Amino acid sequence: MTRIIDLRSDTITRPTPAMRLAMANAVVGDDVLGDDPTVQRLEALAAARLGKEAALFVASGHMGNLVSLLTHCGRGDEIIVGDQAHIFYYEQGSAAVVGGIHPRTVPNQTDGTLALDQIEAAIRGDNVHFPRTRLICLENTHNRCGGAVLDVAYVQAVGALARRHQLKLHVDGARVFNAAAALGVEVRELAADADSVSFCLSKGLAAPIGSVVCGSAAFIQQARRNRKLLGGGMRQAGVIAAAGIVALEQMVERLVDDHANAQRLSAGLSQIPGLAADPARTQTNIVMFELTRPDMTPAHLQSALEAAGVRLFTVGGRRLRAVTHYEVSAEDISEALERVAAVMA
Repeated sequence: MTRIIDLRSDTITRPTPAMRLAMANAVVGDDVLGDDPTVQRLEALAAARLGKEAALFVASGHMGNLVSLLTHCGRGDEIIVGDQAHIFYYEQGSAAVVGGIHPRTVPNQTDGTLALDQIEAAIRGDNVHFPRTRLICLENTHNRCGGAVLDVAYVQAVGALARRHQLKLHVDGARVFNAAAALGVEVRELAADADSVSFCLSKGLAAPIGSVVCGSAAFIQQARRNRKLLGGGMRQAGVIAAAGIVALEQMVERLVDDHANAQRLSAGLSQIPGLAADPARTQTNIVMFELTRPDMTPAHLQSALEAAGVRLFTVGGRRLRAVTHYEVSAEDISEALERVAAVMA
């Protein structure tokens, strides 16, 4: 039977042996009542790593973003967000559906940024005809822009712009630890200018479930109420929080290995006729590439690769996406490239 090399997402990883042991031995309580010590430890650890006063454990990245938006904004308020952002593109319009929050999109540049002058131009003045701008949202790393990294100077510039206009800044940092690893900086440097940051434990950090929202103590107090509003009150959640602690303590330093494997994959794909990949734009663990062969569709290529034991996703147009993670080795990348080349031959 052909061994599967699964490059669909870094969300497909299974808990490490250390995570399974920590989950089995976790000391738990009722987190809704505030007495699960393992959840409390995870939240304190996350807040310290991000340089914030407090943190809140939530079920998913989507929930983390939505809790943050509900905490920053009221009904009829407006957020400024990239037109390729996960919040706008992949979260079912939940900010509008649940919170009555209006999204105003600004085009994402190819590097994942929003042009500062376009952000500023999108800010509404005090006019009864308009929703009130309350929040700017960034994404780091940027999923649909190929895992692009927003650097410290850029986040600082957006934070300064937000403060100048009495706005708040939220960073969807689902893969912010990947961004820090790629830049060689502490993750707290990327979070310093944000009023809130969410990050996923269940992507590159390989925990089975969960995300964390970080911010001021007052912000997290209100965010906890909004988590409950969304049905996110979890009881003996220490069982899964234990895996999150292992993720933060053991899985951060190895993210550079995923980045190196993504570079190998991107470079290899760029050499296969009929495919176009740019290793210079592969900054983290996401590889975007394009099918240039006119007699084949991306869906056909995805299906053929599935049959060959390589799993990945199409992402629109003629683009496909592959994501490296801790269950994919350098040897797996070499094997995957051989199978892709055979399919394209």
